[in-house]
Order: sequence, then C-alpha cells, then structure tokens
Amino acid sequence: MSQQEDALSLLEKKLGPCVRREEEDLSTASFDGLKVGKIPDAVVRPVSGAQVGEILEVASEFSIPVTTRGAGSSLTGGATPIGGGWVLDLSGLDSIEIDEGNMLANCGPGAVVEDLQKKASAVGLFYPPDPSSKKFCTIGGNVACNAGGLRCVKYGVTRDYVLALAGFLSTGEFVRWGRATRKFATGYNLRDLWVGSEGTLGVVTEATLRLIPQPEGRRTFLAAFSSEASALSAPAELMRMGVRPSIIEFLDQWTVDCVQQYTGKDVFPGLASHAVLLIELDGTESSINAQSEKLLAWLGQNSVRSCVAESGEEEETLWEVRRQASPAMKKLAETKLNEDVVVPLDRQIELVDFVSLLREDTSLKIGVFGHCGDGNLHVNFMYDESDAEETGRAVSALEKLMRKVIDLGGAISGEHGIGLAKTPFAHLQFSEAEWGAMRAIKGTLDPKGILNPGKIFDVFKPWEQKKVSFPLPWEYADEDA
Repeated sequence: MSQQEDALSLLEKKLGPCVRREEEDLSTASFDGLKVGKIPDAVVRPVSGAQVGEILEVASEFSIPVTTRGAGSSLTGGATPIGGGWVLDLSGLDSIEIDEGNMLANCGPGAVVEDLQKKASAVGLFYPPDPSSKKFCTIGGNVACNAGGLRCVKYGVTRDYVLALAGFLSTGEFVRWGRATRKFATGYNLRDLWVGSEGTLGVVTEATLRLIPQPEGRRTFLAAFSSEASALSAPAELMRMGVRPSIIEFLDQWTVDCVQQYTGKDVFPGLASHAVLLIELDGTESSINAQSEKLLAWLGQNSVRSCVAESGEEEETLWEVRRQASPAMKKLAETKLNEDVVVPLDRQIELVDFVSLLREDTSLKIGVFGHCGDGNLHVNFMYDESDAEETGRAVSALEKLMRKVIDLGGAISGEHGIGLAKTPFAHLQFSEAEWGAMRAIKGTLDPKGILNPGKIFDVFKPWEQKKVSFPLPWEYADEDA
C-alpha cells in the first residue's frame, strides 16, 4: 500500500463519511473560478473545527498536500489543488453567531458573506465588506484573499474587520491569533499575517469579526464625463470637499460602449459614450442630504450629465450599468483575463491612459472598470485562446500592464490574491530580500510545504492550460472581475 493510501486509510478510520473519493466529488473540487483543474486524491468535509486539526495532523505525518476550499469562487486558482493530495472543503463549517452587545460576529469559514450581512442587518448591525460574489463566497475565502468590494472606499477591506482568527497550523496544532477585543498589542500580530495568505500558512476554523451600526439610508448617482481623466479626479476632489461616498465605481468609455452594445440601450439616452461614475452616499438622512448638495454641485461643474435615483427601482436601474460590464465583455471572446490591479489615487489617470495605448498598440479588446474610490481598477483582456498569435499578444500586454502598475507605485492584486494566475508576475513586485522573508515565514509555519502548494511562489502559466468547460455549482456573476 502506498503512503497516499496509508494516509487515506487512517483518515477514513478517523473521519469515516467525511472523506469522499467519488468521481463527482473529486471533479467538482478540482477547479475554481480560474477554470484550471487538477483532480485531487480525496475531498474531506469536516463537520467540526476539531476535525480540521485531525486532518492536518495526518496530512503532516504523511506529507500530503492540502488545499483548503470554500465556495471555489477564487478567480486566481487559489482553491485549485494543483499539487494533488486532499481538498479540505470547509463549506459545512458555516455557523454565524451575532453578539449584539459587543457588536461582533463569530463565524465559521464556510459562512456565506451575504448570510452574515443579513443576520447582522436584522439586529441593526452592518458588515461592510461586499465582494460581488457575496451571495455565495465564504468568510474563509474572504480572509484568505483579504477580499474587498465596492464599499472599500469608505469602509475598508476584510482585514479591517477581523479581530481574531482561530484555526490550525499545518501540523494540526490549534492556535488563536488576536482576541475578541477592539485593541490588541500583545505579541506578534500573526492574525494579520494569516489574512491574505491564501491558505498557505494555516487553516482558519473561526473568525471573530467587527460589526458597525447599520447606515440609516443611501442615495445613488450616475454621471457621464467628457474624459476618463475628469471622472477619475472625483475621489481626491470629493475627499477635499468633505464628501465621503461609500462607493465610487468607474467605467471607461470603451467599457460603456461594450455595455451599450450588449444591452441595446444607451446609458444616457441621446448622449454619446462617455466615461461613467456610479456614486453612492450612505449614513444618516441629514448627512446624506448635506453631502448630496455638495456632490450635485460638483457634478454640475464637472460632468456632462448626471442623475440621482429617487426610488429603489431607479437605484437598481443605475446599478445595472455596472453589473452588465463583465457579462458584456465575456461575449467578446473565448477567454477573459481579469486583473484587479491597484495604484495610488493620483496615478489612476496614468494607468487608464496606458491601457488605452495598450489597446491601440495590440489591437486587443481591453476594458477598465472598478473601484476608483480606492484605486483598485479591474483591467480585463478578452482574447481567443484557440488563436496562438492572439494569446501571445494578450500575455505580452498583460506583462506590460503589470510592469506599469508597479512603476506607478501600485500592486498587481488589490483583492483577488496571487493564487496561480498571477504567479508569472509576482516576482516583479518584490525584491530578493522581500521574497526571502516571505519564504522564511512559509517555511516556519508550514515546514513540509503541504498547505496550498504551488501558490504565490511557484510560476504557473494558466494561459497554457486547457480550461475546464463545465460550470461550478454556483452561478458566478463576476461583476467585480
């Protein structure tokens, strides 16, 4: 009997039906939103946090690779078991407990983000991080990638709401980083080290999250601008005016054209395509009114045309412009590479100008939209992977984009993580000393290298891989991609 079989036999004795080897289970767990697959040897679905420790103890003893998974909504291959071994499916650890008195939530890693938001809202509380996949993505995955979303401009990202994390090291030893307190300055901050580590340093089984009071109301605005530059001046100028939107979303003119062709409707009837901003204010009624007055005055001076939603139905109509961006682009080619780059606010105009030149120079379909309120713009490349020449142009353009982002003082990922997809470019971001420090941390917390192997450090080229053709269990509306 092989070492792999010995390990599985021991695990089955310990956990019985939690260990799955059926073809359907293995196939479903073999890929995520990147659609690059590798069949694992087993899928393990623990029903308690303690079982996670048992799984890792066996995996460590036999040096079995373990890839942790929630909904599989990663866009970078972060949940793909590229190293084989076992998939640790934590979707069943989905508990959510709201502590109203302390304004906290205690969640299992499999808790769905929207479910947490609804439970918090029912008692007048608010969990702000809101990735577009929130209807099915999980807290564990959000912690793994330090997920953001549309409201980051005002409220920040997942890390800003994590007070404590409990879970297991690769050896199966239990640890708790942080406590359920608003302040913590005791020892090294390993809690934040786990946030964004993409499951390479440990496995989270419980997250203690900070909640805040639910905003009383919100108001949504849509505006067209004569140029990308005038639209992208909004974050800094509104900040200087004391206007603090909860959301500022940007669509470049190319993307707006794409949406209009896809829907057959003009964003602003009778107006030629322009760059567009979708802006949302929230808070008390008095604060919304005061900020709306300033915002409308600014829009009157700087936009070509604008409108404000007067009802929930009108609000949904305005949001539809943003929601259709990614589906519209998907219709243009076989493959869509979505890059969640982030640059300083005052360098966004340079980034969008660079993408426009890149589009012209390469004759590729490239659109830009996303969270300009915090500099996290999504650059999308559409190409036909069956066309080797076009694929080559896309990959070359992608590397040029990554180098430009770094030159602008930015980062190659703002919220999706490195996973597999960005490994060809991660080395551009870091010096040898920085890489060395990160590898040392990995070697200390995961000495056998069994946790999510192949991610972040090892170069993987997804465009050279055959993509999985069948869908994941959830319907993925990647508005954020």
